[in-house]
Amino acid sequence: MKPLLLIPAYDEAATVGAVVAAARRHGPVLVIDDGSSDATGDEARAAGADVLRHARRLGKAQALRTGIAAARARRVSHLVTLDADGQHDPDDVPALLAARAARTIVVGTRLTDDAGLPAERLDAMRVAGFFASWASGLRLLDTQSGFRVYPIAVFDAVPTRCGGFVFETEILLAAAARGWAVREVPVRARPRVASRSRFRPVGDGVAIGAFVARHALARFGGELLSAAGEVAALTSVTRRQVRHAAMLADAAPFEGGPGWAPAIGVAAMRRLAARVGGWWEHPRRRRAGAALAGTLALPVVLPMLLVQGLAGRRLSAATSALVAAVYAAERLDELPAELPAEAATLGVEGLATRS
Repeated sequence: MKPLLLIPAYDEAATVGAVVAAARRHGPVLVIDDGSSDATGDEARAAGADVLRHARRLGKAQALRTGIAAARARRVSHLVTLDADGQHDPDDVPALLAARAARTIVVGTRLTDDAGLPAERLDAMRVAGFFASWASGLRLLDTQSGFRVYPIAVFDAVPTRCGGFVFETEILLAAAARGWAVREVPVRARPRVASRSRFRPVGDGVAIGAFVARHALARFGGELLSAAGEVAALTSVTRRQVRHAAMLADAAPFEGGPGWAPAIGVAAMRRLAARVGGWWEHPRRRRAGAALAGTLALPVVLPMLLVQGLAGRRLSAATSALVAAVYAAERLDELPAELPAEAATLGVEGLATRS
């Protein structure tokens, strides 16, 4: 069965017809008219979509939830969501569907050099994606892209509570926390020709930022607890016995002579240096350092992004340069690091859990 293409729409009469006509080439289309005051529903229906209408505007999250309920009733296995304003090219749907896999949400990411988005929007998206990646342990570039493929099963497994534009970030973080994967596929972003974005830089931006911040802080807390547990484990009887036995073995050739005590000291220092080196170069420590640097830079970056959002244009190339340097997604990737040969025997492997 073909997936259902779901298009939430509010006052998009000028564009929704063309979007529906193009989307129907890839499957049946359902438009959720979120209490529009214009002819959005009529235009969508004339173009061949089924239309469900809210009596008043309830917001994007509720429009998506209405569509999800309709998809369940139709017993489809996957749901494709895209915007009604023409920003998403329906002909990219096959590329997203080709990336489907078990327990995987597919996101059409617009963070490419030829995405067609203004620089100020890309800057905000990069910062949001950086902290969402840190919070989730996944690599999430475009957390606000509404161009996605959802397995219907994810909505049964992952509860969501947020409204508005926060919903699309919430579902990614909540799914990641329950072991679902997120796969991103580059897509084109076409400029809006007849309407402004419904995204409000202050109201929606602050709501998303607050949501991601809570999860990012929780991740920092988890890292601190893990580090404290590792430090505590160093004093355990078993670990002490292993360390002492290894140091005695290293100093065994000097036993009974004047060099035995210095040899014990050298073995202890060598193990300490290997432990510190292993910790410093470990990807998990480096990711936490990158996240901390991004957090400390926020008092400078957030006012820049807010002013850019209100002005609707990039005010300075310096902002984009700073965002690119501090919030590059690669800083949270699995960084290649050669651990000291003794790291495994020193317990450094205890750090190598979640990315």
